[in-house]
Amino acid sequence: MLFSSLLIGLREGLEAALVVSILVAFLVKTDRRAALRWVWPGIAAAVLLSVAVGAVLTYTTAQLSFEQQELLGGSLSIVAVGFVTAMIFWMRKASKSIAAELRGKMDDALAVGPLAVLLLSFLAVGREGLETAVFFYAAVQTAQGGTTQPLIGFAVGIAIAVAIAYALYRGAIRFDLGKFFTITGVLLVFVAAGVLGYGLHDLQEAGFLPGLTTLAFDASAAVPETSWYGALLKGIFNYSQQTTVLQAIAWVAYVAIVLPLFLRRPAAKTTPAVAGSKE
Repeated sequence: MLFSSLLIGLREGLEAALVVSILVAFLVKTDRRAALRWVWPGIAAAVLLSVAVGAVLTYTTAQLSFEQQELLGGSLSIVAVGFVTAMIFWMRKASKSIAAELRGKMDDALAVGPLAVLLLSFLAVGREGLETAVFFYAAVQTAQGGTTQPLIGFAVGIAIAVAIAYALYRGAIRFDLGKFFTITGVLLVFVAAGVLGYGLHDLQEAGFLPGLTTLAFDASAAVPETSWYGALLKGIFNYSQQTTVLQAIAWVAYVAIVLPLFLRRPAAKTTPAVAGSKE
């Protein structure tokens, strides 16, 4: 779970950090530094809300019965899959226009007043934070056993993301963000497929979905989860040595549908011919 958690923390953290750096750079370059005092409280509030949501989801389920825990964990895992799917497609589309869009929104917020600036900062960072909180809960549920790997992975990923965003802001490094989001998007498709399969298994254990004992395969002898290679597969792809038919179908269907759609290049826009123009 360390790698998948690090990947999600890196991806989500970089998106949030880029949003912050764009807003800060815009205010600095337009000589409106005074507005920064309203940006930081909005960002801090968003971070605190995200941490609170993650803590509530992670540490209050102990009071629930086993079936209720599995039902909640499975449901939130599927919600997390929805978030990550929307995120990778949104960033592929918005990566080239996000800076101009945020600058325009900040310009509008400055015209309204300080509270609008604070709210914009809160919402811009809060969306990524809430997604991360749900991902974190799903990762903890998948890992089980009281391991700290998901927390370590998220923390390292977010720290790397902040360092990259700061270096980009200072002009110390330059790299193709489009390629970065494409590569991490492909990896996240497989991570999300594993989370989807695990979530469905939780719902089967809760008795909400049938087929818990109908296995597609049992690889516990050949590839046990306790082995280093089994642990590696579980950490990256949420591999399960005993996979139900429903889990297997969902994993394959998700990858087969989402991956080609993500990798497909958007159709090039054609400029309509102007009436009366000469060839």
